[in-house]
Amino acid sequence: MHKSHKTLARSIRLVSLTAALAPAGALAGGFSLNEQSASAMGTANAGAAANPENAAIVLFNPAGMSQLSGTNVSLGAAVLDIDAEAKGDSIDVSRQNPSVPVRPASDGGDIADPAVLPHLYLTHEINESVDVGFGIHAPYGLAADYDNDFAGRYFADKTELTAVAFTPAISVSNGTGLSMGAGLNVIYAEGRLTRYQDLSATAGAGALALPEPYADIEGDDVGMTFRVGFLYELSDRTQFGLTAQTGTELELEGDAEIHNVPVAPTYTQTTTLNEKVTVPLAIPETVTFGARHRLTDDVTLLAGATYAKWSRFEELDVISRDQDGDITAGSGEYVTHITEEWKNTWQFNLGGIWQATPAWAFKAGYAWDESPVDDYVTARIPSEDRHWLTLGTQWKDARSGWAVDAAVGTLIFADDAEVSDREYSHDNPNVPASSASYDATYELSAWSASLQVSKAF
Repeated sequence: MHKSHKTLARSIRLVSLTAALAPAGALAGGFSLNEQSASAMGTANAGAAANPENAAIVLFNPAGMSQLSGTNVSLGAAVLDIDAEAKGDSIDVSRQNPSVPVRPASDGGDIADPAVLPHLYLTHEINESVDVGFGIHAPYGLAADYDNDFAGRYFADKTELTAVAFTPAISVSNGTGLSMGAGLNVIYAEGRLTRYQDLSATAGAGALALPEPYADIEGDDVGMTFRVGFLYELSDRTQFGLTAQTGTELELEGDAEIHNVPVAPTYTQTTTLNEKVTVPLAIPETVTFGARHRLTDDVTLLAGATYAKWSRFEELDVISRDQDGDITAGSGEYVTHITEEWKNTWQFNLGGIWQATPAWAFKAGYAWDESPVDDYVTARIPSEDRHWLTLGTQWKDARSGWAVDAAVGTLIFADDAEVSDREYSHDNPNVPASSASYDATYELSAWSASLQVSKAF
């Protein structure tokens, strides 16, 4: 590789695979999802660890399978739509070379399209003491896409993360009110990140007249977390549930490409650079407590809390694994670094169920959800604390075993998100590495809807 070309390539540091960080899907803190069961969503997931209504308890607390008889199946899907858009008059952008103006740019538009999140759960009673179950659901995910002329396109363009978990589980009951359960989450995750590259500090005027270089990273991995759960029946009206899940670190392996890279020394032609990369992605440990109390024969109260150790997500790096890569030329160095320094979070839930008739129940719930993003709020995560309000209904025919749940929810964010994007290096993660910046205020809102069909055999 020509020395000047090599220098230019090194200057094009790819933004790491922050598919884990975009707003769409970030509804349970970080990049976790809440929409995994319509029956639980109707009460904002309040007390879900202590309320085994159907086979979805495989996910919320495997110990709760002990309270289901026979074979149970739940199948459904949720629709999630987040509106996140920068206020045009709040945008302030500086390039690596501040004397070079940003090309005509927009606020990026509404960056998140609606997403569909399916789920399937199954439980089976082996005997009076042992139950087994299986689930397929989306524990994490997002999708965000700015317009191509977005003012902050040197920091963010497309961001995508798709994660599917396969969850086998088992529970054991002692027959006197205490049940214990365990399960695995085998997670397949794939992600994609794109952004445009700012050459204002590294190439001449000829290069600035060409199409802007475009960085594209794709990767995937399989990981596993382990969950244990306990369910204790204090009385025929009150019970408590507790679950804990381990964390893990996914190693998203894939390819990085940079298109439209000007070729030195004339910068009148372009080429494409390629490299194999790895992106470590931390998944946090969580602990969830739930309580259910039947106030009357018709009214049930639910409460819960979840603690997530997002502080393990300190940074997000793209690391070369290619001895012959065009971008780092086999030096084995970090391709790029993003400082995260997230904080641990709490989610608190309250809900209620009114059994209006033997067949019809009506639900309502509220959750306060803390954002883990604190000091480093980026265009990929215009995040804030939020309030989650939900309503739900359930129709159930005890004779046939069929049940249908429907729920809707809305997110009210505590404030507008104040984005302040900078470039950082792995060696000095708290001091900007250049004068490039993107600042903006984002308006955020969201809604979700879910439908679920269950059958007890």
